[in-house]
Amino acid sequence: MIKEFEKLTASERDILLKAPAIVSLLAASGTGQINEWEKSDAIKLAHLKTYSANPLLIPYYKEAERVFEKNFEVMAKKYAPFDEPKRAMMQNEIEDVNDVIAKLDDAFAVTLHASLEGYAEHVKKAYKGLVVNFLFPFPIPGLTE
Repeated sequence: MIKEFEKLTASERDILLKAPAIVSLLAASGTGQINEWEKSDAIKLAHLKTYSANPLLIPYYKEAERVFEKNFEVMAKKYAPFDEPKRAMMQNEIEDVNDVIAKLDDAFAVTLHASLEGYAEHVKKAYKGLVVNFLFPFPIPGLTE
């Protein structure tokens, strides 16, 4: 288990491990559908993050990568056809990620938050799409303020 996740519930850990898949799905579904190229590229991007992450986050990204494809597939089925109501539901999952990040140790939380924002920017550029309301549209006390 990731040391910083020890005080989290199993559900909260799952929420954090889904974050890269949610970000990728938001970007990949900008056209209202996801093709095989976009799915394959999302998996490759998640894999690359395990090598480019801050050393503090490497255990997190290795674990997230392990479940990335499964999370991506489950959420792709759950949120198809990727219309505005479904994308709003995905944005709610991002808000859940924010809530859990706020429970983490400050140093880890700030580093993870910045990394996920950077990942969102990278994914947006890779797909030339738009992630609705950016990754973290609401301030998180102690993290973004």
